Amino acid sequence: MAANLQHLPFRDPESDLFQVIIETPKGSRNKYSYDAQRALFTLKGVLPAGASFPFDFGFLPSTLGQDGDPLDVLLLLDEPAFPGCLVLARIIGVLAVEQTKDGHTLRNDRFLAVAAISQTQQSIQDLQDLDKDLVTQIEHFFKSYTEMKGQELKITGRYGPKKAGQLIQAGGKLFQRAT
Repeated sequence: MAANLQHLPFRDPESDLFQVIIETPKGSRNKYSYDAQRALFTLKGVLPAGASFPFDFGFLPSTLGQDGDPLDVLLLLDEPAFPGCLVLARIIGVLAVEQTKDGHTLRNDRFLAVAAISQTQQSIQDLQDLDKDLVTQIEHFFKSYTEMKGQELKITGRYGPKKAGQLIQAGGKLFQRAT
């Protein structure tokens, strides 16, 4: 997998790790989103009281999903980062997601990653290394967050790093065709 993706911008050529740009830090009720036209981060929404992002949330640059946005990444890291922070990470898997808005369904996967310099997550190499209850809670967060926006989200599968890498490569190719 590494040799096929190494030349693409979302892959760091020195370390062979993935480059994740943080949009929303862990613990935030504010949902930030990168606005490429303005080259800055904007406030996209606010979660209700009691709800917050369970981990840092961001994207893989120079990729595209079916929704027209860069591929989403939930990043496990010891402490929250900040919007715009570049974090080198290991992709450990993907939650395959179908998201429905106004009767139209798109694929909108959520990739899971571990920060390369994390002190507490170093042993995690694969989605299967995470506690199954934690993965279920992450899925619940995405479902409830999506429902709050008047949309429906269905998890269609959980996959490890190999499948995630294939999907990321496809997202990189989609980005290249679009630019």
